[in-house]
Amino acid sequence: MSASPLLRVVNAIDALNEFVGRGVAWLTLLMVLVTFTVVLLRYGFNLGWIAMQESITYMHAAVFMLGAGYTLLHDGHVRVDIFYRGMAPKRKAAVDLFGALFLLLPTFVFLTWSSWGYVADAWAVQEASSETGGIPYLYLLKSVMLLMAGLMILQGVAQALRSVLVLLGRIEPVVEPMREEV
Repeated sequence: MSASPLLRVVNAIDALNEFVGRGVAWLTLLMVLVTFTVVLLRYGFNLGWIAMQESITYMHAAVFMLGAGYTLLHDGHVRVDIFYRGMAPKRKAAVDLFGALFLLLPTFVFLTWSSWGYVADAWAVQEASSETGGIPYLYLLKSVMLLMAGLMILQGVAQALRSVLVLLGRIEPVVEPMREEV
């Protein structure tokens, strides 16, 4: 298989996670507005609405879980890169390939396998909030775990394929400028 079809797959996965990540970023704005509204209603008018309060938790979970693939795409996950930082680009590609194949993919395949029944049970009973007046769609929130795992698996595959293409010399490695770490 030539690099062109592989590169198209990598680019398609990257585009998907870029799209999801940018969409989820807007959810953070909505979360801030809903939080402001909850505080205003509670302290300004002595009113509370449990579903609105729960929606903040739902949005918070969605932001972190659905943004995980985007974060991986942009190399934003926490890691100790004392050695990685100074490596040559092909060596970085080898480390990324190893990490994707032996750490990331097995972890998220296991997460998918272990949460499948949990999510299926939630769907089977249409699990809802335990709070009176809460959001009746808890099963949808639990489904986001599978979406996160799927997006991370896809981005892990893209990372592995990109690393293979770099190691084979089919594409040039992306050399990122040094950035100041806080």
